[in-house]
Amino acid sequence: MRWAALALACGLTACATTSTAPVAQHDREPDEAMEVDPLLAQAGIAHQVVAEAFLTASTPNENVDSPASWRAPDGKRWLIATGKASDRLIVYDGDTGATLRTVSGPGTALGQLQRPNGISVIDHYVLVVERDNHRVQMFQLPDFKPLLAFGADDLKQPYGLWVRAQRDSYEVIVSDNYMSPQNEDVPPPLAELDKRFKRYQLRRVPDGWQARLMETFGDTGEAGAIRIAESVFGDIRHDRLLLAEEDIATGTRIREYGLDGTYRGRDIGADLFKAQAEGMALYRCEGGAGYWIATDQFKDRSLFHVFDRVTLQHQGAFAGNKTANTDGVWLDQSGDKRFPQGVFYAVDDDQAVAAFDWRDIARALSLPACKAE
Repeated sequence: MRWAALALACGLTACATTSTAPVAQHDREPDEAMEVDPLLAQAGIAHQVVAEAFLTASTPNENVDSPASWRAPDGKRWLIATGKASDRLIVYDGDTGATLRTVSGPGTALGQLQRPNGISVIDHYVLVVERDNHRVQMFQLPDFKPLLAFGADDLKQPYGLWVRAQRDSYEVIVSDNYMSPQNEDVPPPLAELDKRFKRYQLRRVPDGWQARLMETFGDTGEAGAIRIAESVFGDIRHDRLLLAEEDIATGTRIREYGLDGTYRGRDIGADLFKAQAEGMALYRCEGGAGYWIATDQFKDRSLFHVFDRVTLQHQGAFAGNKTANTDGVWLDQSGDKRFPQGVFYAVDDDQAVAAFDWRDIARALSLPACKAE
């Protein structure tokens, strides 16, 4: 939900963004069907303001979607973001926001990208979802060596992903936001939503890597179906998979599934999300405690709701001074001199990435200190 009626919204109230031109038709996405973009300034939702530690340089032509971070061999933190319009990855210094380099470019060959969306880093690998190549690509860090592309035979319109390590492999869950063949702005019938998510296994083989589709899943009931699918994130400790339902018509919210892909009959934030539920992240504390952060994608300033990791009870919400219209987020708990307790990254209005010091978030919401899991 980015551009549907920005002109009308700006006529009603001052806009906090410098983006005024609508995106090209081919850039329009199924979650951009709002007649008027909701504004946090008009929502009346209680929240704290947490100042951004930094914002990367604004690059509107990139159409930045999602971030992830990684520790380089020299100990420096890299922040890697997907550029949907430029078909490449942008690499920043994760402690300062300075741009370090860009990676890849448009194409269908291994190592090239077409509209990269979701991104995840695990160990020394980065996985990137490509909407327009209908696949996921795996790169090896630090040199971004392309290792594998998979899913092209199964995925129709992939957006987000979540990755976890298993004993001798990786599991990758990919959201597939295929729409009705008759109308690309309308989700398919409930009975056809059983393939909303694809589960893959990645395994090292003698000549490289191999991916195998293990299953597809998605609830087809009125209560548990995901009509507009993008963000997905899991919590292994609590056997929990949270899926963002972005469909405004039925009520945007977070749905709780088990890691097995079964809807648990519980929704989170149905009375809290007023714009659109988006990117999620998890702060893991010792003993299974911690906090979920989930984005409400207001056009003027994004709102970040914080929930208890165990009970999923709401702990409060915060917004930055500027960060708006957020798609993807990433939480890096590793500490260094700049961010001793970790850092939360959030995309700002498709143009940049904002960083929030976890200490500032915890202080603003009175979250008890904890040791990382």
